[in-house]
Amino acid sequence: MLATLHPETLSFLKGLKKNNNKVWFDANRATYDAIRKQLLMVLQEIIEEMASLYPELVGVRANDCLFRINRDIRFSNNKNPYKLNLAAGISPGGRKSVQPGFYLHIEPNGASYIGGGLYRPETPVLKAIRQEIDYNGSSFLQIVRQKKFVKSFGDLYDDKINGNPRGYQSDNEMISWLRYKSFIAGTDLSDTEIMSKDLIKNCVKQFALLMPLIHFLKRAVD
Repeated sequence: MLATLHPETLSFLKGLKKNNNKVWFDANRATYDAIRKQLLMVLQEIIEEMASLYPELVGVRANDCLFRINRDIRFSNNKNPYKLNLAAGISPGGRKSVQPGFYLHIEPNGASYIGGGLYRPETPVLKAIRQEIDYNGSSFLQIVRQKKFVKSFGDLYDDKINGNPRGYQSDNEMISWLRYKSFIAGTDLSDTEIMSKDLIKNCVKQFALLMPLIHFLKRAVD
């Protein structure tokens, strides 16, 4: 059985954008709870489908992957209590994992997104990934320049340092890739696509195309 998102998912988020306060949220909590329950079902099916390609996902629970909708406002000038999206990080160990994995972002008006990789890893991990790219540049290029990969995702998420990382020179043939701070690829989804009955199938298809990048990053991390 392929689960789908609750039909009121996007309308709820649109309402939350106009009424980002606890009074409105509490009045609509039953709807949110139903949306969350349905989203967890979708996530669990994605996890179980992807576990055949990424065995480290075996036993991962959807509840450990779903980000809280509450914002941490302690150190922010923006005191709105809630995020305007629903999101999940599907990785070994869940959303807090330092392992490469997948990301699902649900937001109205065409702002939904699916992707995967590793976002701004800590310095030792980043150094290890750069070393892997430097040592195995041809393997990395085969992944990010593969026709299906480029057709689905285009370039990696543009998150780079301006200069050269320490220890690497401008004449390094991989220098443009060594400047990345994040190693993520993904694609936007329309409101129709995110609410489609084929959402799980489409997510699994796109995530499968990301597996060579995931394996490359994991090899570096390990």
